Order: sequence, then structure tokens, then C-alpha cells
Amino acid sequence: MGTYVNPGNQAFAEIADEDYVDKTGLIDLINKTIGRKNKLTCVCRPRRFGKSYAARMLTAYYDCTCDSHALFDHRDIAKTKEYLSCLNQFNVIYLDISGFVSEVKEENGSLREIPARIKKAIWKDLVESGFVPRENDSLNDFLLRCFHQLSGKPFVFIIDEWDSLIREAKDDTTAQEAYINLLRSWFKNANFTPKAVAAAYMTGILPIRKDGSQSAISDFRELSMLYPGQYAMYTGFTESEVRRLCRKNQFPFEDMKQWYDGYRLSDTTSIYNPYSVMNALEEGMCRSFWGKTSASEALTDYINMNFDGLQEMIAQLIIGSEVRVNTARFQNDFDRFRSKDDILTLLVHLGYLTYDSQKETVHIPNEEVRGEFEGFLKEDDFSGHWVRLIGRSRKLLKDTLAGDGNTVVAALEEIRGEQHAPLYYNDEQALRAVIKYAYLDAIGKYIKIEEMPSGKGIADVVFIPGPLSRLPAMIVELKWNRTADGAIAQIRNRQYTASLKPFAGNILLVGINYNEKTGKHTCAIEIS
Repeated sequence: MGTYVNPGNQAFAEIADEDYVDKTGLIDLINKTIGRKNKLTCVCRPRRFGKSYAARMLTAYYDCTCDSHALFDHRDIAKTKEYLSCLNQFNVIYLDISGFVSEVKEENGSLREIPARIKKAIWKDLVESGFVPRENDSLNDFLLRCFHQLSGKPFVFIIDEWDSLIREAKDDTTAQEAYINLLRSWFKNANFTPKAVAAAYMTGILPIRKDGSQSAISDFRELSMLYPGQYAMYTGFTESEVRRLCRKNQFPFEDMKQWYDGYRLSDTTSIYNPYSVMNALEEGMCRSFWGKTSASEALTDYINMNFDGLQEMIAQLIIGSEVRVNTARFQNDFDRFRSKDDILTLLVHLGYLTYDSQKETVHIPNEEVRGEFEGFLKEDDFSGHWVRLIGRSRKLLKDTLAGDGNTVVAALEEIRGEQHAPLYYNDEQALRAVIKYAYLDAIGKYIKIEEMPSGKGIADVVFIPGPLSRLPAMIVELKWNRTADGAIAQIRNRQYTASLKPFAGNILLVGINYNEKTGKHTCAIEIS
């Protein structure tokens, strides 16, 4: 029928090729909400996590002006009870709000125009399809009359990037209020919502703001990166889906897992960034495809706020630690922060961190995102304390490669003295925590693997250089109340170097011991 009203299924047909990962199970979840109290759904996820693909899929499935059997009969949705009863059975209003924002900005217009432009676009579609409004009709009056004329089929609203106007007009309350009032007229209107709205599906980055300013959409069920519920497996690619893609394209799965896995959205669901996975397959290699968007470019600004020692927490995250966070007070806003917890929670919604709801902790999900944080470490305005730590770590790595065990010991003592160790420094795990800070500069130069199975045992920490690097591989064995030489002997006796055969003749063996009685570290370094 039109661009915004019943746009058909062509947009989905263009992406539903042989490489399409079947996410049509999402349709079944929405089908179960149609005409019910919970018919309003808002799914929030980071950029490049397939929000627009899902919106196009839903549009193609519900649009009553086209026949989408060929697109869905062989998909997962076809196995469900409501498949045929809902297929192409509704009128659809599809809106990509980011498109309206871009259009206004290109024309140097005002964001305040967007709500009126949206109404005008829908009105134009209806008129061009042959419907005639009455004098003094509002848009809702016109939609209600069209609803009855269009075989009595109610509307499914699909709104992609619903919050893009809210984010762009963050300082323009007039623009925001006009937009919220438009949404209120559709989804919180006793004279319209029950009669005309069968269901609504919205996508965005942040959940609905908690201060009440977005009360027009407070009836929406929210599924976010913190609590995705049943929608977890539709947030990105699951591990089984990535395995299938890797087999089909003869791509090493372990590389894909290291680079793009790590988003744990439930006890059993491991999620990969779909945009990055597909780009890696196309290019035949893993690298960072993290886009520089308006949201991601502000990472440095957020971290440099340094609420309550935030930068120290960021350093802990970079070395692989988990950090506790209270997500409850975050106001779902890009601009109003009261604590480090607010910043960390925002970074979860942006995809920089992943949240473990059981432990209430966050961590960096994968190698791709870690690279974004590593870039932050190189910023000139990083706080002086951490600049010193990184500078010392750089010297420590250089001294280790030179075989200077005494200097390594001095650096370990200094780092431990600055409380970069657990409160109770009483076992190898506590020593491991200091090692992470000590070799902070190895990040980006090496791939670090802890407790790596090799030879006849498990090596404590293994550093593997990049494919074009001239740096030697390193095996670090940690001991408590023993000897550094004994740690070296264990590396040799248990043949920990067996898994590093490509680096034969260029492997550094590092043994580090801490003696509780003397309160001193010792270090031995040899070349294999």
C-alpha cells in the first residue's frame, strides 16, 4: 500500500537469503500478545544487534496487503500454532524514527517538526491509497475509519529506533513532549488503543526513562540487555547459530567465539554480535567491526567522569575481572548520572559490558569490545595514577623480555603496595590478581589465556603474540611459599610448551613465587 502503512514484504525479502539466520521464533512471542493486555512490547539492544532486521521481519509477516507464505513457510514460525491465523492478517504501520531524524538534520530543520512529519507521512499514505478523510478529522479519526474500511483488520505498530528522537533532542523538551504526545495518542488512548491497536513492537537502545517524562509508553513490556526474558535468544546470534555459520563457511569457530561471544543474557543463552559475525565471515577474518556511532563515541567522556573511582574499575575490567554494579538506580538516560553504577549500567545497554543478573556483576564480553577499552587506556587525559601504572607495566614487560627478574620483582612489590591485590593476599589467586595489573601493557600485544591445558598439566598464564609479532610467547607459572626455580622446573617437566610448538625456540619461561614468611616475591626467567 505505501511507505509507512502496509509497506509490504520486500524489505524482508531482500535480507531473507540463504545466509539469513532464522529468528522467526520472535514472531510467535508477539503473536501470543495480540489483542491482549500485554500487547505493547519494547525491545532494547545496542546498535548493530539486528533491531531493524527484526522490524522488517515482523512487517512482512503481519502486513495484510501481501502474501508472505514463500518467506515463512519453511521457517521456524511455520511450526507454531498461530502461524497461519496471524500470517498477513493485520494492517501495519511501520516507522523508522532514525530515518525521520536523519531527514530533518540533512535539511537543517528542527527536530520539533518530526512528530508532524510522521503524521503527515501516514496521512499521505492513506490518501494515496484511496481513502478520503472527513473535514476536521484527526489522524486517529482517519485511522479508525480506515481500520473499518480495511476489512476490519486492526493495526500492528512497528516502530524501529523509537528513542532516536529522544536522544537527539535531549535538550529540547518541546520536541520530546510533542513526540511523546503522539505515542500517547496511539498507545494510551481509551478511544483508540483498544479498538485499533492489535499489538505494538518498538526497538530502541535504552529502556523507558524512569522519571515519568515518557509515561506515554509506560504500559510497554520492556526487554533489555539487563533482563531480556524470553527474548534473549532473539537479541543476537546464539552459539549454535554461529557454529552452523562457521561450518558452512569453513571458518574457525574458536576465533569467532573469542572475538564476538560473551553476552550472557540468561543462564543458558550465550549471545554474539550478529553484525560483527557476518562481517567476519564476509572478510574471512576476525577484527573489530565496532562502529563509531554517536553513542559509542562518547565512551571516553563517560569514563572520564570518574565517579567514585570509575577509572580503577575500568582498569579491573580490562584485565579480565568482574565488577559488582547496582543497576536499579539508573534513570535510562544518556546524560543524568549520579554514580559509577549509572555509567556501568549505560555501558551494558550500549553493548560495551555484559551483565550477570545472578551475581550482579559486569565484565567485558569479548576481544572486539576489549579493543575499544584498550583505546581508552591510550587517551592523553586518562588519570595520572593509571598513566603511571601503564607506564610501569610497559617497562615491566620490557624487563621481562630482557630476562631481568630482579626488576620484575621490584615492580610486583610496588604494584602490590598500591593495593592492586585482594585484601587477603594469601594464595596463588591473589598473586594472579597482581600479575594481571603488572602485565597490563601486554593487552593488545598478546592474547592472554589463563589456566591453559598444555602438555601434562595446566599452565597458569600463557601469553601468545599476534601472528605478525616478533615478540616471544610467554608462560608464567605462579607459586606460593615455594620457589621461582621450582615454577620453571614445573613448566619444563610438565611440558607446558607443547601447545606452543609454532613458537619453538622463542618461548619465555617465567616463574614467580611469593613467600609469606619473608613477604617477598622472587622471579626466575629462562628461554625455552
